[in-house]
Amino acid sequence: MSIVTILNQNKLTGSNYVDWKRNLDIVLTAEEHKYVLNELCPNFPALDAPSEEKQRFDCWKKSNEMAKCYILASISNVLQHQMQDVELASNIMFSLKEMFGEQVRSTKQDTMRLLLNTKMA
Repeated sequence: MSIVTILNQNKLTGSNYVDWKRNLDIVLTAEEHKYVLNELCPNFPALDAPSEEKQRFDCWKKSNEMAKCYILASISNVLQHQMQDVELASNIMFSLKEMFGEQVRSTKQDTMRLLLNTKMA
């Protein structure tokens, strides 16, 4: 089974944001593209820049495109349409977190409430 199958079988519908993000993190980490969600794009290299600088820029841009593809492929068609023109994968993730991230806080609060209200046997 391909690692990408994880995303195909777990598309973001809204209510599954926490599980979807965990699966996306697994895929982006395995494919070595997750860093673009946390690192700023390097500056566009000057014509006379060292080849390492040009390579770092090209590598980041390619990883950003791959991360965008994984994200867009794993969300609903409606969300794809809303996000398709967003240039940075990190901005897509920020928008999705804004839309669905409340669930994370609510789930954590519910879990803590259950733990605190559970009596030890």
